[in-house]
Amino acid sequence: MSEVLGKKYVGKKELWMFSIGGLGQGMVYAMMSSYISDYYVNILHLPLMFVLLLMLLARVWDAINDPLMGIIVDRHETKWGKLKPYILFAALPVTVLTVLMYISPNMSIKSLMIFSAFVYVLWGMCYTMADVPFWSFPNVITPNSEERSHVVSFAKIWNSVGSALPEIFFFAFGMLLPKIIDSSDPEKYNKNLYRIISITVVAIGMALYINSYFHIKERAVPPPTKKVEGEPSTLSRIFHCKPLILVIIMGILSSGRYMVQAAAIHVARYAFYIGPDYSNMTLEEKTAAISQSVSTVKSIFQLCAVVGMFGATILMPSLMKKFDYKKLLITTCIAGFVASIGTTLIAWFTNNLYACIPFVLVQCIPLGVINTLSIAMIYDCLDYMELTTGHRDNALGSACQGFINKFGSAFSTCGIIIMYMVIGFEPDQMLNSEVITAATELTRGQNFAMFSLVSIIPGLSMLLCAIPMFFYKLSGKNKKEMQQQLQEKRSKEGFTVSE
Repeated sequence: MSEVLGKKYVGKKELWMFSIGGLGQGMVYAMMSSYISDYYVNILHLPLMFVLLLMLLARVWDAINDPLMGIIVDRHETKWGKLKPYILFAALPVTVLTVLMYISPNMSIKSLMIFSAFVYVLWGMCYTMADVPFWSFPNVITPNSEERSHVVSFAKIWNSVGSALPEIFFFAFGMLLPKIIDSSDPEKYNKNLYRIISITVVAIGMALYINSYFHIKERAVPPPTKKVEGEPSTLSRIFHCKPLILVIIMGILSSGRYMVQAAAIHVARYAFYIGPDYSNMTLEEKTAAISQSVSTVKSIFQLCAVVGMFGATILMPSLMKKFDYKKLLITTCIAGFVASIGTTLIAWFTNNLYACIPFVLVQCIPLGVINTLSIAMIYDCLDYMELTTGHRDNALGSACQGFINKFGSAFSTCGIIIMYMVIGFEPDQMLNSEVITAATELTRGQNFAMFSLVSIIPGLSMLLCAIPMFFYKLSGKNKKEMQQQLQEKRSKEGFTVSE
């Protein structure tokens, strides 16, 4: 069994097809996580308190739903496989619900709130069915821990690419649509923009995601273990696994990092204006000028996030081979915090967007590092749990990662909503068919408050998330010894791997 440590199981085609499936999934998730707050608040004009409560209550449900999905996947196996069937089962509902999320029915505000809440919560449940099994695959695609880390890091590169693609569509359609459809009514124009982009993103993204089903193989599925009376439950094993709890705490504390992407469009609307003086323009001309500014500023921040995150993600396969996961995470998070201080100071003293760009780039590096390392560390924790308890709950581990991601997305949206409340914004009075308010018409304090969503707040989050890692022990020599002991244990138990 020791040969597992060096043997490679995953061919190039299988690796690429899994990774491109991750790209498609990343497109669909980014369509929700990066834009739903702007759509609910500035386009549908849903009450701020309603959006805040919806995000909070949905995450309470996710705390139940995600682990439940993990338990279901771990305990059941179909004739088509343990994980693969969910790729097909989840595709259609996720596709339909993503499009419905950006549909604007002609309803009363009360009915619209009910419709939005129903679609949002149901989307989260169906997405869990797509997400948990998919990111459990690296555990069963190979028993080689080093190859598993390579699969994860490579797939995360393309998942990051997928996360950036909706922004490209926003930029492209934002340039083309004003020339094709009437943009004099900001509400109607933005509803059409979101509708067209959501359909485009989900059509491409889910096609790539479904394609992975036909090319990936479950070859290292652990044999089922019998329930022993008095033995700790599945959830109990998680709460008694200190390394896993530390990774989960780290992921929750790092939730603010998502704000760089999620709040970009809000910052673009209300923190900076780049364009000609519109004081003598018609409403249609003003709408077009402000829309162009919003698109440009948003693209600058999103590009910084993509370059910083994607650049780090590309380097992760090499860095993970040379450096300890724990040290990588701590170092980059502290660097991101320091960069956020620079971003904040420059914005306050100069109000120069372009001077902030180098600092925002560095600030976004931990996004790629955390996204890749957190799931790789969870896999190491599953190794530790298998060694110490005899059970390997692959899907439940993936569910922990899924919960962390959705918690981070909700934290970002809630933070944005709270900021609107704190500074007294009323979105329904700032972007409608009769008036459109630009960043230049707000106070400097309001501009800076919105900008803090992509500067010091994410920075503080990255500093906090580094703290639990000082107590994480599955690294260096300890990790190598643990993996060797696990291979010896598997060998004695007759664990087999299909080719």
